[in-house]
Amino acid sequence: MTHRATKIVATLGPASSDPVLLEKMIRAGVNVVRLNFSHGKAQDHINLAALVREVSQRVGVEVAIMADLQGPKIRVGKFAEGKVMLEPGEKFILDASRETPGDIKGVGLDYKELPRDVKAGDLLLLNDGLIVLIVNAVRGEEVHTTVKLGGELSNNKGINKQGGGLTAPALTAKDMEDIKTAMSFQADYVAVSFPKNATDMEMARQLCNVAAAPYKHKPGLIAKIERAEAVPKLEEILRVSDGIMVARGDLAVEVGNVAVPALQKRMIKMARAADKVVITATQMMESMILNPVPTRAEVSDVANAVLDGTDAVMLSAETASGRFPLETVEEMAKICAEAEKAEYKELSADFSGKTFTRIDQSIAMGALFTAHHLGAKAIVALTDSGSTALWMSRHDIHVPIYALTPRLETQRKMALYRNVRPILMDISADRDTALDQAEGHLLRRDIVQSGDVYAITCGEPIGAPGGTNMLKICRVA
Repeated sequence: MTHRATKIVATLGPASSDPVLLEKMIRAGVNVVRLNFSHGKAQDHINLAALVREVSQRVGVEVAIMADLQGPKIRVGKFAEGKVMLEPGEKFILDASRETPGDIKGVGLDYKELPRDVKAGDLLLLNDGLIVLIVNAVRGEEVHTTVKLGGELSNNKGINKQGGGLTAPALTAKDMEDIKTAMSFQADYVAVSFPKNATDMEMARQLCNVAAAPYKHKPGLIAKIERAEAVPKLEEILRVSDGIMVARGDLAVEVGNVAVPALQKRMIKMARAADKVVITATQMMESMILNPVPTRAEVSDVANAVLDGTDAVMLSAETASGRFPLETVEEMAKICAEAEKAEYKELSADFSGKTFTRIDQSIAMGALFTAHHLGAKAIVALTDSGSTALWMSRHDIHVPIYALTPRLETQRKMALYRNVRPILMDISADRDTALDQAEGHLLRRDIVQSGDVYAITCGEPIGAPGGTNMLKICRVA
């Protein structure tokens, strides 16, 4: 099987909840499943999580589960006819106090704070920017607008303000309940929607830790970058998160489509420099919701995210409700593997100007450097927390990293790390025995053969988190 460094996140939904299909999708290359808490009830997510655990055990591949919180509902209300057709130049009122269904003149709001957040001259983008309204005036609870870009507006469509500035808190009462649900099945990652700053992520961390404490679990936290305000705060958000998601849908609406490609590159680079993971998401294979093959532009988009160095590429509606969920995963896996072949990295350049003050971090870097120059077949990290494997995975290297851990939670978390293959293994407390066990694992899985060179890192005493202090270069007898 081809070694693919870039991981695939697939959203589960009606199109992918069948056990037989899910098994095929995992075999085809799904590394992380996303449960979208914007849809379905708590019990639906609990059942899906149980199904994922059961199927991944059967396949023999540990898949991480990411619970994606809905975040604030910044949406219009419902219409009497389900939708209206807005023409350019028409007047339209967004009314926070309206209880009756909407019509061609106006509609109520799920987001009651809108009148406080906007002023005359602001541009409001509805339904992912397909409809644009200019704010003329705010009168009490009513936002009076003129339609600039018309079209069909239907129930509960989202609202964004160009340039950002909506005050809705990142975590709602529903999110707080959903965190409890996600922790009940020990979701490996929690994705937080619409955080504006580090404080939003710190609050999410606290809520997760409290909800997860009875299960002795600590999830990884992913900040979804989809608000204009989050962009200048990227460094502080990265510092308190385990990773970020380049959430190109809402982000594009707030900052403009043309700003997103350069932002994507910058965000991936920043995340890697900060030793954090990064997921690139939204519309990656959109046409495959209806078609069995992707467009050339989509192939290019996925390949570019891979070449940018993203840890993972994500599928949303393509696998949740599309007609070809399995084919989409297969195509994405092929694109990733092909794009990775095109990469040529001069590893030495990656280390210039870097200083490592920690022993474990220096060992991780030493392993990369040595494996690269010796043409090693594999790098093996005996790891308790997964940190050594994470640090190694922040640098591009064509040598696969095998992370051997005795902790199931660590194995699942590492499923998201680029170029890391996590393997569960009981590690002996005796160093020499542990090293022999590791080589036995590699031989049994046909990762190495007689004469192959590999690098291995571990810590003494074995099993102490953060204790990696040894690098050994081995040749298989």
